[in-house]
Amino acid sequence: MPPLSAVIFDMNDVLCRYDRAARVLSIAKASHRAPAAIEAAIWGSGYEDLADTGAMDADEYLRGFGERIGYALTLQEWIAAMRGALSPLPRALRLAVEIGRKARIAVLTNNNYLVAREIDVLFPELRQAFGEFFFVSAEFRARKPDPEVYRRCVARLGAPARATLFVDNSPTNVAGAKRAKLHGHLYVGPEALAHAVKRWLPAFPTRVI
Repeated sequence: MPPLSAVIFDMNDVLCRYDRAARVLSIAKASHRAPAAIEAAIWGSGYEDLADTGAMDADEYLRGFGERIGYALTLQEWIAAMRGALSPLPRALRLAVEIGRKARIAVLTNNNYLVAREIDVLFPELRQAFGEFFFVSAEFRARKPDPEVYRRCVARLGAPARATLFVDNSPTNVAGAKRAKLHGHLYVGPEALAHAVKRWLPAFPTRVI
């Protein structure tokens, strides 16, 4: 196997659990709207996916979010809903740090500019593990599984695609990475990822800290 230069991780359901239903319920309570109406206005309409492509900046996204649900959601309410939906996965984060001793590590998540701006509040453990190498798809004007988002991400990292491993729990997103000539790993847990990394880094411990 070629030397491994970088490992790029998805965020939701890899480094943290993401509970969209809890997020929707929090927003519904704040706005006094029905959860089904929130779901339809934001996710059913494609608004969230559009924001993930960088079509709007952070403030425009929050303003548009409020317009679609018929309530001027405040930044504090949006943060509370998102933060309540994210539960860090310590073993996965520790494994990422361990991998980071041998190769560059980064996060690439389908997300918008507001998530990028507020990540230190939303998920402070992520910054501790990955430092500055946290990327949202909006920065690259494309979202997974578009091969272009992976190409732009590895270019930002300065890592060759063929020496980069992309880790995601979505088969579709892993397939997109492979189309961009990265290696792909379908994430099912830290143990399987540790064994996969060992293919490139023979001295890497397969035990998960």
